[in-house]
Formats: sequence, C-alpha cells, structure tokens
Amino acid sequence: MPRVVADSHRNPKVRTVAVDRPAPERATFLRASLQGLGVTVKHFFRNVTTQRDVETIQYPEEKRPYPPRHRGLHRLMKRPDGRVRCVACMCCPTVCPAHCITIVPAETDDPTVEKYPAVFEIDELRCVVCGLCEEACPCDAIRMDSGLHAPPVEFRGDAIETKESMLARGDVSTATQGGVGPDWREVGPLGPRRD
Repeated sequence: MPRVVADSHRNPKVRTVAVDRPAPERATFLRASLQGLGVTVKHFFRNVTTQRDVETIQYPEEKRPYPPRHRGLHRLMKRPDGRVRCVACMCCPTVCPAHCITIVPAETDDPTVEKYPAVFEIDELRCVVCGLCEEACPCDAIRMDSGLHAPPVEFRGDAIETKESMLARGDVSTATQGGVGPDWREVGPLGPRRD
C-alpha cells in the first residue's frame, strides 16, 4: 500500500504520494526467468541423452488412416443412367459459408428433372470443409466421403474442382430421388458393403 510522504501546502486537495518499490530481484523477474530457463535446459538434456522414435510421418509415402468421419474431396453422385443427380436447386451455394461453390443451372430434356448444373465448380482453396453443402443437398448429389484430401497445387486455378472431376470420383447413389429409400450410411459410403 502506498504511503503518504507529505501533504501539498499549496492545494489541500492534492497530496504527494511515495510508492514502495519492490526488491531488485523481484523487479527484474530474475528468479522466474531462471526457473523457466531451468525447465528448458532440463528438456534439452533429456532429449539429447535419450533415444526416442521420431513422430514425423513421411507424407505422402506414409499415410495415417483417416477417421471414419473424415471429410475429403467433394464428389458428385450419379443417377442409375449415369447423369448427375444434382438438380441445381442452389441449396449448397446458399448454405456455404465460404462462398466457394459456383453453379450455373440449365434446362434439361428429362421431364422428371427441371434443371441440371451446366457448370458446377468448387474452389478447394476457399472451402472450409464444413460439410454444410452435403447436409443441405435434398437429393444426395454431393458427398465429401471420398477419403481423399486436396492435393497441393502450384496455381490457384488448379484447385478448382469441376463437375467432370467430381463425377469421376462419384458413384451411383443408393438413395432414390426425393430422399426416400435405403439410407446410404447403412449401405456404405462408397457403395454396397463387402462384408
């Protein structure tokens, strides 16, 4: 607590206050700094003297298995006749927080489907891999269960996934149009289960 040294005789409302200073070793934090340095030196000598396995994984030659809920590269699902399942409803670009999905709808000849995506692109550098596009899709057209993650690219344009590249990773969906039918989680993410 500060102590009053002398009252000011010019102004009765103002008084001079002296502050007690801490000891020099406390003011410079010398003791705490030496304790921290001691911990660092202890870890240094422990790592130098003991031989432990290095935890570095030499990726891409050696890969860790992905967890079951891993969200990989996007893939577009196909109808049984081979056409894309997407009906260009614009749910996925609307719900995407990164605004990385571009869809240009076009009219189709099929009377059961109103539209199809003439252009379907996803910028993988902007994608935050949240999975909201997959959840919002009413017709099971887009999935992120490919088991792949985005490869490194040299140019930004190389990271844009096109409809053709996503269809190449896709498969025929087991869901029926409108969401009625067997649940794809029961059938397996990449087609029927092989038990």
